[in-house]
Amino acid sequence: MGITSFDNMKKEIPISHDKATNDFVMCVAGAITANVPDSAHQGDWEVVVFDSPQVNAFALPGGKIGVYTGILRVTENQDQLAAIIGHEVGHVIEHHSNERLSAGKVSNIGMAVATIALGASDIDNKELWMAGLGIGIQYGVIMPYSRSHESEADIVGQDLMARSGFAPQASVQLWKNMSKISKDAPPEFMSTHPSNQTRIKQLNDHLNTSQPYYLAEKNAGNIHQCVKPDVIPESPAEKSRK
Repeated sequence: MGITSFDNMKKEIPISHDKATNDFVMCVAGAITANVPDSAHQGDWEVVVFDSPQVNAFALPGGKIGVYTGILRVTENQDQLAAIIGHEVGHVIEHHSNERLSAGKVSNIGMAVATIALGASDIDNKELWMAGLGIGIQYGVIMPYSRSHESEADIVGQDLMARSGFAPQASVQLWKNMSKISKDAPPEFMSTHPSNQTRIKQLNDHLNTSQPYYLAEKNAGNIHQCVKPDVIPESPAEKSRK
């Protein structure tokens, strides 16, 4: 499913062919994926830079990574991009896609059982009951479960970037940058992601664990010089707005 989805995205979303941008992303991604355990993926990873203003990136089972040029305007340097890619690959390492699919099946089964139960009763306003049950499942199960995945991927990603020779403190600064561009974000309890402040605190607290990994790599000379371009070319969507 991951491979199929990725192939479809490459057909539907413009791909950046800017050499400097691609070199930067490939440099960081290559260093990160070199430290991914075989249990997550064996073999090479395919990395694609999508020419889109979206502030986003992702990693899929099957060794696929997508980085949108929009997020390169938020990440100030190689370490902050490593935090992004490390986080996304963290989802793959922890098999979160499989867990979310399983959770979706459980939710669907619960809804089906409830439908049968309500259909066999004389309860008034069945539609309102079903709507209420849907909201309960959405905010009571799926979203908190997803938030736990995001927090786990933050920590796994911070360790991964540190073991790959990138400064883990950058993950904290990254989310400070994110908070500046997401002031209208919904309350944490209604979001699939933890609040920026929650993430900043969790990542900051975890530095005591991840920082020694980075220092060991630094002392061994395993650090990187991935150069971010001074200018990220505008995407087709950005050009069309002018």
